[in-house]
Amino acid sequence: MNDTIQRLYVTGYQSFELGIFSDNDPRVQVIKNVLKRELTALIENGLEWVMISGSLGTEIWSGQLVNELKDEYPELKLAIIFPFEGFGSNWKEQNQLYLSELVQRADFVDSVSHHPYQNPGQFKNHVSFLLHHTDATLLLYDTEYPGKSKFFLRDIEKFQEQNSYELLTITMDDLENSSDFGDSV
Repeated sequence: MNDTIQRLYVTGYQSFELGIFSDNDPRVQVIKNVLKRELTALIENGLEWVMISGSLGTEIWSGQLVNELKDEYPELKLAIIFPFEGFGSNWKEQNQLYLSELVQRADFVDSVSHHPYQNPGQFKNHVSFLLHHTDATLLLYDTEYPGKSKFFLRDIEKFQEQNSYELLTITMDDLENSSDFGDSV
C-alpha cells in the first residue's frame, strides 16, 4: 500500500501478557523506544491521528508516547476509543490513574457503545469501528508468542480480504534487536 497512513490504531500485548507489572521494568523502555521509532517515521510521512482503546500495556505506552511526541509534532492527535462506557473502572488505582492522565490529554475521547459492558458483541463492534476508521494498525505481536491480540489479528486479516488496510507489526525479534543495539552503544 502506497497511500499515506493518516489514522493509525496502535495495539498489541497487554502488560500482563509480557510479564510486566511495573513501569520501571526495563522492557517497557525498550518497547517505547521501538514504538517511538515506528511512530516518528509514520508522523514524518503524514500520520495525523493515533487511536488506542486504552488497554494496559502497548496501548497505554503508545498513548504516553503520542503525548510526548506532540512537543515535537504538534499536529499529531491522540484519540481514545473505548469499547464501552466505564472501560477500566475496575482496574487497580495506579492503572486507572495512567488511563485518566491519557484521557485528560487526548484530543478526542469516546466509546463505541455508550453503555457499560453488557456482552462480547461490544468488543466485536469496537473492532469493526476501529478497522473502518483507521488506515492501518501498528501491532506489537509475534505469532510465536500468541496472546489476546491473535483474535484481533484474525479480524484484520478478514477485513483485508475486502478492504485496503495496512498491518504493520513489531515482533519480539524487533524488540530484542533494539535491546541488543541499545546495549552495544
